[in-house]
Amino acid sequence: MTDKAGSAHLRDAGVVVTGAGNGIGRALAHRLAQDGARVVVNDLDADACIRVADEIGGIAVPGDAAGDQGVTDLVARSRAALGGVDVWFANAGVETGAAGTEAAWQLSWDVNVMGHVRAARELLPEWLERGTGRFVVTASAAGLLTMLGSPAYSVTKHAAVAHAEWLSATYGEKGVIVQCVCPQGVSTDLLPTDAAGRVIFESGVLTAEEVAADIVEALAHDRFLILPHPEVADYYLRRASDPDRWLRAMRRMQDRIEVAAREEVRVRSSSSGGGRR
Repeated sequence: MTDKAGSAHLRDAGVVVTGAGNGIGRALAHRLAQDGARVVVNDLDADACIRVADEIGGIAVPGDAAGDQGVTDLVARSRAALGGVDVWFANAGVETGAAGTEAAWQLSWDVNVMGHVRAARELLPEWLERGTGRFVVTASAAGLLTMLGSPAYSVTKHAAVAHAEWLSATYGEKGVIVQCVCPQGVSTDLLPTDAAGRVIFESGVLTAEEVAADIVEALAHDRFLILPHPEVADYYLRRASDPDRWLRAMRRMQDRIEVAAREEVRVRSSSSGGGRR
């Protein structure tokens, strides 16, 4: 499949990219504009949102892409700016690491799941009436597997995949195409840099631009899962066919993470003189 084929879906299309102030969202906004789309750039960081929109000749619509009223406003403003939304890239996301607080879980649920639910609820009536629309979710390989060290991220990305799957099963025969992007390590602000991140992402980290190119190419074939790291398909199959074996492997990786974390503490303590008597 060629990039040219993917681009055919984008010429003069009205598209919205949430979380487009940096990372995958910024790279995706650039690529979509390059391929002829009319792009609404959204981000909670208004300065970053406006900067990216200026870079690509897009339309800046800063604000919340997760809360009920925020999503309603974003859809309405995007429709007004574009004359209708053809593709919605639900890209905004948060990663709260090992934090297990109520606040961390609630934030993860609101942004990683309910932002998608609320956007789909606003967009579906128009798409179903005209018989066409595309909803592209930036989830994660964590949504197919798991992410050690990041409980809220793992659980909510699983929910994001499940919601996208449900949308596709329910509305796929009515002209609504749903696709789910599930990369592993991507060089963005969300990439963990703690012991878990260093062990899990020892290699294979992609740039945001590489992931954006894969997403655009995937628009041509409408396949549900977009896997910038193709090996994720094999891991997903192994997990499903023998979950106990897969969990044993994950426990071994967890052991490696804990060893790395202890070594990090030891080195830090030694370098600061904490080991002297």
